[in-house]
Amino acid sequence: MAQQNCLVTNDWICGEYLRTRSQELIDATLQHVGITLASVAIGLAVSLPLALLARRWRFLAGPILGVTTVLYTVPSLAMFSLLLPFFGLSVSLVVTGLVLYSLTVLVRNILAGLQAVPDEARDAAKGMGYGPLRLLWEVELPLALPALLAGVRITTVSTVALTTVGAIVDYGGLGSLILDGLDTTFKAQVLTASVLCVLLAIVADVLLLGLQRLLTPWTRVHRIRTSRAARKAAVAKVAEPA
Repeated sequence: MAQQNCLVTNDWICGEYLRTRSQELIDATLQHVGITLASVAIGLAVSLPLALLARRWRFLAGPILGVTTVLYTVPSLAMFSLLLPFFGLSVSLVVTGLVLYSLTVLVRNILAGLQAVPDEARDAAKGMGYGPLRLLWEVELPLALPALLAGVRITTVSTVALTTVGAIVDYGGLGSLILDGLDTTFKAQVLTASVLCVLLAIVADVLLLGLQRLLTPWTRVHRIRTSRAARKAAVAKVAEPA
């Protein structure tokens, strides 16, 4: 009886809400995940060519990084309002805005990763007859993966959060439930949708961290060797006579 009454008494924690609104929660979560995945994927597809341009022609690096930074500073409500004449009240409006926000982190991280590739690796590949395209896909991008995937992790978590703003055009996933709950003072809906949004961000970050470690095993070996060398140096310093 108490569980049935929690909807009537408008409790923050309500099992009856989970039971009766489970499908609504699932649909909102799936929409949230879909918008996030689409935004990050498109952002990555746009950022890679921009980073390559910035690396190939250095004079373009400043303008590209500057424009992406300016886009990131635009408030989300203003961004969606500026895009409204082009996309109308649609999911494309939300995805486009999120893609523009993702560019500053992704472009910077991809560019940093490419610039960190050792010249020795490039020279060795060229000596083996690698052309520019093969050099990029088989040497440079794999070595740039740690920085690239770090950028994808940051972008994904921030996109999960920013997707909720799409609720203003009714395409905000869990954000739509949060906004509706705030409008109607529906405590259980606000809390449940908010918790799910946080969990979604945590799960996405953990999965991407696992993927990063799986695809870049050499970074763990490097950290272990660096740690061992640091410990040996510390022990040797302590053992030095005064």
